[in-house]
Amino acid sequence: MLQALRVRDFRLLWIARSIAALGTGLLDVAVPAHLYAVTGSALATGVSLACRFLPALLLGPFAGVVADRWNRPRVMITTDLVHATAIAAVLLARTPETIWLVYAAMLGQGAAAVIFRPAAQAHTPAVVGTGPLLSGANALGAVSTGVASLSAPPIGGLVFATAGIDVVVCAAVGASLLSAAAIARTTTRSRAHDRDQNVLSDLVQGLRHLRRAPATRALLATNSAYLLANAGLTALLVPFAVTRLGGSVQVGYLLSALGLGFLLGAPASRTLIDRFPARTTLAVCQALVAGAFFLMFNATSLPVALTAAVLLGIPAVTVMVATHTWLQRATPKPLLGRVSSAFLTVEAAANMAGALAAPAMSAWTGLAPALNAACALALSSALITLCLMPRGSRGHPGDVSVAA
Repeated sequence: MLQALRVRDFRLLWIARSIAALGTGLLDVAVPAHLYAVTGSALATGVSLACRFLPALLLGPFAGVVADRWNRPRVMITTDLVHATAIAAVLLARTPETIWLVYAAMLGQGAAAVIFRPAAQAHTPAVVGTGPLLSGANALGAVSTGVASLSAPPIGGLVFATAGIDVVVCAAVGASLLSAAAIARTTTRSRAHDRDQNVLSDLVQGLRHLRRAPATRALLATNSAYLLANAGLTALLVPFAVTRLGGSVQVGYLLSALGLGFLLGAPASRTLIDRFPARTTLAVCQALVAGAFFLMFNATSLPVALTAAVLLGIPAVTVMVATHTWLQRATPKPLLGRVSSAFLTVEAAANMAGALAAPAMSAWTGLAPALNAACALALSSALITLCLMPRGSRGHPGDVSVAA
């Protein structure tokens, strides 16, 4: 896994993405807390979260066009600078009358992130190739993103409580600028494709590829079901910890255990992805994730729940890395940005739907039935993989998975 870091340009790209993820994560708790402190409204905090997700739904397909039409490192540098500028607007939001600036900042942050991600995902194979280094590179990316998403929000909340929103925002702005500087030092350049055709034609071309690639469509379907279940289960994590395990402090313990599982699973994920067909790897790991979720959410003691959380993180990181690696290997390079953005758009929709549907079902049926239903949905993603993805597919060009 660490061999990918020997490639200078990937090392810089990985550092940039890790710093950017850390900076963004610092805002996850601090910005809603600042909004609540200024307005006293829980609705205001909810609107800010919606503003972060909305760009992924509206701009996702167009983000892929941008990634495929222009030089990808320049796209990432530009979005980092936009990200920093947008976040800085939070510094001016001090009263209920100026709180709209936070919403504008969240929209700008979300728009920059949704354009950055497909560009970065499409650029990685150009840096490390599509061989064994690619799975290792994706495993490293999953670890750094996972660790940042688990550690940065509480750090941001702590800094907000002790030093105020200004320090958190300045740290996040600095992270975006450092990310841009690291990417600017890379030398690998993705060649932009022909820009003679219009944006609509580009979108149609990406959709046409999805229609002609049955395994990619199957991966999109199974990933959607998996993420829908995962979002629902994550949304119910706090109620579960409070009602079953004793309090909200236990949420932090579960997240730490999950992060440990990510760290343990990342090295193994590369071996599994390169040794076994994507269909087998995904189906088995999705089933293991569902089983670990079931064990965790039916646990009556904290040690059992923590053990299940560690076991959950190991196959969960493999699912993430396998999906990204297969997509990068199977998709033609000129289309990779558009296909990646299609997955990111569906991911955003699934996350929003799961985060809303699971609590609603819990209020209707109770917590336990809602949790077990989401676990069953997670298990169904493994069945979808087995039913729809071709046997023996490894995601390499010329594989049966990319047949027209």
